[in-house]
Amino acid sequence: MRGARIIGTGRALPPRVVKNEELTRRMDTSDEWIVQRTGVRERRYVEPGTGSSHLGAEAASKAIANAGITVNDIDLIVFATLSPDHVFPGNGVLVQNQLGMRSVGALDVRDQCTGFVYGLSVAEAYVKGGFHDRVLVIGAEVQSTGLDFNTKGRDVAVIFGDGAGAAVVGPAEPGRGILSSHLHSEGKYAKELWVEAPSFLDNPWITHEMIDAGRHFPKMNGRYVFTHAVRRFPEVIREALEKNGLAIDDLSLLIPHQANLRITQAVGTALQLPEGKVYSNIERYGNTTAASIPIALDECVEQGRIREGDIVCLASFGSGFTWASTLLRW
Repeated sequence: MRGARIIGTGRALPPRVVKNEELTRRMDTSDEWIVQRTGVRERRYVEPGTGSSHLGAEAASKAIANAGITVNDIDLIVFATLSPDHVFPGNGVLVQNQLGMRSVGALDVRDQCTGFVYGLSVAEAYVKGGFHDRVLVIGAEVQSTGLDFNTKGRDVAVIFGDGAGAAVVGPAEPGRGILSSHLHSEGKYAKELWVEAPSFLDNPWITHEMIDAGRHFPKMNGRYVFTHAVRRFPEVIREALEKNGLAIDDLSLLIPHQANLRITQAVGTALQLPEGKVYSNIERYGNTTAASIPIALDECVEQGRIREGDIVCLASFGSGFTWASTLLRW
């Protein structure tokens, strides 16, 4: 079986920068409180009329160009998001249309914070199996339009931002590129981090009462998420290394989902990784959910933080609960 590797990356971020001070005018909080709790100092918000499909298409165009190919070389689109433009259809087909692609398969992945890693595993399987030669994987979010910007919702609202990242996966020689992917879930914790409504369990599926009660805003048991994340991150990272006969010392760079700076620091400490081996950009972008890893990956490639032969681990934890890792030999 042939290998699969990332041959191009790209990112797209809205131009509007929202600093913590702006949020202090909308809820009872402070810059110091937000930084201490999350590590976020600023994030990006879209302007009206911009959806996650638009950000995803922009990031995809850059990834395709950086791969040295054209849109006509893409065989499949995998789009990861919790914030699609519409309930249906999915964002994958919207990107296919926006980029003027030929008729190709397009599927959406709904695994929230772990969405990009899950999506990358799909691309890996298709390319390694010989079913497709070029798979486009996108992680994109517009979360600013769905947050509760009041004191009641501040614990969630201050964390999240908008953005997109993308990668093109193509063939590689065995032993190079994506070495393995590891996916996990534990649905009994679903309600610890979720959006309850609208829900097709209800009839009608959306009501004024739901909205008045704020059931359409995301809810998070922050302490519970933190406790599980700092355990699952190290587990799934070690799992990937052990699967490939490698040790922590062999790891060149860890790119974790940018959930919370305290989580990232706790994971680095648990693995005894020096700060320079753990990438973080949450200070500038906040938590961009499915977009956070591909944005960070593209920054690392652009900055020369990743060199040929480096062992790089992508790891995530989030709603579901789901957690996952992908190990790459660049």
